[in-house]
This record gives sequence, C-alpha cells and structure tokens, in this order.
Amino acid sequence: MAPTYAAAAPPGRRPVTSRSPAWVMMGGMRLILIRHGQTSSNVADLLDTAAPGADLTELGRQQAAAVPRSLADEDIDAVYASTLVRTQQTAAPLLAERGLELQVRDGIREIAAGDLEMLGDEASIRAYVGTIFSWADDPLRRVPGGENGHKVWQRFDEVVAEAHAAGVRTAVMFSHGAVIRSWTAVRAANVTGEHAAYHPISNTGAVVLEGSPGKGWWAELWEGEPLGGDRVSDPAHDGPAPAEAVPSES
Repeated sequence: MAPTYAAAAPPGRRPVTSRSPAWVMMGGMRLILIRHGQTSSNVADLLDTAAPGADLTELGRQQAAAVPRSLADEDIDAVYASTLVRTQQTAAPLLAERGLELQVRDGIREIAAGDLEMLGDEASIRAYVGTIFSWADDPLRRVPGGENGHKVWQRFDEVVAEAHAAGVRTAVMFSHGAVIRSWTAVRAANVTGEHAAYHPISNTGAVVLEGSPGKGWWAELWEGEPLGGDRVSDPAHDGPAPAEAVPSES
C-alpha cells in the first residue's frame, strides 16, 4: 500500500514531498545518501555485509562512473564511505572529479547479517529483512547473530552528527540499501516505516535529506532510479536485501 503522503511521481522516481519546511534548514545541512554500485554478491543474491565485502562488478563500475555527472549541481563539502570496499569504489569517481578526500566510517556500513552472512536462500533473506523492518515496533529485536535497531541507528547517527559538527553544509555518504532505508524511516519526519519497507533503493540510488541532528530531518527525494540513469540500471541484480519487501510474517 502506498503511503498517503507520497505525491504522484514520474515513472522510476519517488519524491517524498515538496521542499523541506524552513525550520529544518536553520543551521542544518544537506545529506545525500547513496547506495553503492552493483557487486557480485548482489548478482548472486547473497547477504554480504561483513568487511571487506565483494568488489563492484563491471556494471557497478559504470554506475559509479555516472555518479559525478548526476551530482553536478550539488555543492559538496565532504564525502564519506563505509568500511566495505564497494562503497569506497563507488565513491572514487566523485572524489577524483571534486578533489575531495574520502572519509571512511564504520558507522554507515550495512546492517550486519550475523548468522545469515553470505546466505541467499529465501528463508534467510526473509529473516534478515523481516527483522529490520520490524524495528518500528521492536527496535531491540536482533538480526540472528547480528545487531538490533538501536545499535544500528546510533552508529549511523554518530557519523551524521560528526559531519554536522564539522560545519559540513552538503555531505555525500556512500552506504548500503538496508541501512539507508532503516535509518531514514526512523529519522526523517516525513518517511514511514511502510514506505521504507516497500520502496527499495537501486544500486547507486539516493535518498536526499535536509535538516540536522538536533532539529530533525526531512526527506526531499527517495530515488527509485539509479543516479546513472537507465543506461546503467539493472534492478534484477540489485541483491536480496534492497529489493525485498518486508514479509507479512518474519
């Protein structure tokens, strides 16, 4: 079921609302969360969450190469990536173009699959995704052998707070599908858990927010289309967690 706040959108794009209210950007920042490009684990539908993780495929490298063009109108102050190599590889073309230094932070890595690491069967995927999207009701529930919601959100919060405290006005953070969806749902005032559960983020897709740790966040765009456009889009190989909707039962 589509969330009631979502406006009509052109095919492939899902804007969340119109521009953010003025209170959000008073002393705030612009936060662009980008999912990494395609990996071999995405193609094989494996829950690959531990460092260093799989490299980008050739398609993933094409997706990464298209990111700078898509961000041409953004005045970017800082670029972050997780400790998994796929986010760092996705960030590389943007860093090369802008002459910025990459800041690697463990806090924005993917939600740990724990006992389900590198599994790809339907039961394992449902257990992983079902746990994550049950956190709206029970944030202390753990992925089997992994993390609970509070721990995940706190570590992501810490990286965002670090960027804000440093005076960054626009930050790009290369991260992962499940953690971007989960964190945005709990922190953005205009995104529900239902929206996050049923609207995946493609490889190099982005969620754009404005706000601050103190005043809260407002999602400007939930991108259902890769930043590189249709030329590098291959949603059938986005991997298990990003594309899977929350099961009716976990």
